[in-house]
Amino acid sequence: MAVKTDKIFLRHLSTIAKHNDVINPSLYEKYDVKRGLRYANGTGVLVGLTKIGDVVGYEIQDGKKIAVPGKLMYRGYDVAELVHDSEKHHQFGFEQAAYLLIFGSLPTKKQLEEFTAQLGSLRVLPPNFTEDMIMKAPSSDIMNKLARGVLASYSYDENPEDRSVANITRQCIELVARFSTLTAYAYQAKRRYYDGKSMYIHNPHPELSTAENFLRLIRADKSYSPLEAQILDLALILHAEHGGGNNSSFTVHVVSSADTDTYSAIAAAVGSLKGSRHGGANIRVIEMMDDIKAHVKNWSDEKQIRAYLTKIAKKEAYDKTGLIYGMGHAIYTISDPRAILLNELAEKLAAEKGCLEEFNLYKKIERIAPEVLYELHGKKKMICANVDFFSGFVYTMLGIPRELYTPLFAISRIAGWCAHRIEEVSAGGRIYRPAYKNVLEPKEYVPMNKRK
Repeated sequence: MAVKTDKIFLRHLSTIAKHNDVINPSLYEKYDVKRGLRYANGTGVLVGLTKIGDVVGYEIQDGKKIAVPGKLMYRGYDVAELVHDSEKHHQFGFEQAAYLLIFGSLPTKKQLEEFTAQLGSLRVLPPNFTEDMIMKAPSSDIMNKLARGVLASYSYDENPEDRSVANITRQCIELVARFSTLTAYAYQAKRRYYDGKSMYIHNPHPELSTAENFLRLIRADKSYSPLEAQILDLALILHAEHGGGNNSSFTVHVVSSADTDTYSAIAAAVGSLKGSRHGGANIRVIEMMDDIKAHVKNWSDEKQIRAYLTKIAKKEAYDKTGLIYGMGHAIYTISDPRAILLNELAEKLAAEKGCLEEFNLYKKIERIAPEVLYELHGKKKMICANVDFFSGFVYTMLGIPRELYTPLFAISRIAGWCAHRIEEVSAGGRIYRPAYKNVLEPKEYVPMNKRK
């Protein structure tokens, strides 16, 4: 039986630790520390080179940031072209995006068919994995369970420590294939052991896409509409990669630079993505929207919407942080291309689900919120709605539970993580070791019998 930590003792120790770890904010300016690896103007400190993805939201002209319409690039290709080409040919595009990110080129028809078939054949988890690694130790948080599933995969790999590019590529393909199954089964275990609901363990079908399989695995009746699968596939494409500087992809680079195994690197990325400042952002949007819908009685009255958004921005309503979640981005300024692309299908889905009134509320807030923040704070630049503003709403219309929003992000981003893992092993060659300035003066050691 586990011994519980004494709460009073723990509270005392945490107070001591918190007091001793406080650092005067002025010291960061004194030593010119780039907190969060960012310069004062918000641009990131250049710490590496990549050929995988690019996030374009501004240009530097004469030392100044100039806002431009947002673009998301995968291996030099505009992601909008990938999306529109998939829609034009009525194909699921996530598998093509994954191929492009990992292997660096657009696949031929034959290559894509072979890659898709390979993913399909690998979606089934290894023998006894579901029973031993998922059902025997369920978790209330699916991201933690996903990280554990990634680490457990090490034990089912006959060659886990081989860090050749060929072996890492094999491991990456298997992880891309199995992330949706790991997530769906972890969710089913949570339903059974934490929510007291029925658990459904369906087998993935190899001929289905990642989006189709995921919807099939989380639903009791295994059914979904073509539009549902199409818009989930779109969301997977848009979240697959976002440059090497985002926190979880950077984590992959940092951990991989230490020359560790693939499972350790990817599990670390899952831990990063779990954070509310990273992958959990769309849940904050949904929770904020719940509050707005409860307090704005007439969703068509723009004056009511503006008045309540102003209260939120003034820290007088909702969580009193002053933040309107889903607004603004570290790089995108004029527009987030992911939000634009998701918007194109979101309205169709809203019509199919009878959610057009709510969709129109989102559209009004998308337009009004930047104006409110501009008027209140007087910032020189306007901000735009980011992808998180719409993705949670889309997942809600798809009937996907909120606890799956961030894991769904991971199902997509595993493609980008794997590309960054291979890139770091192939081109990195040096362990990350940034500097920290010690700001504590040396102390004279006090023997035990003289301590008070």
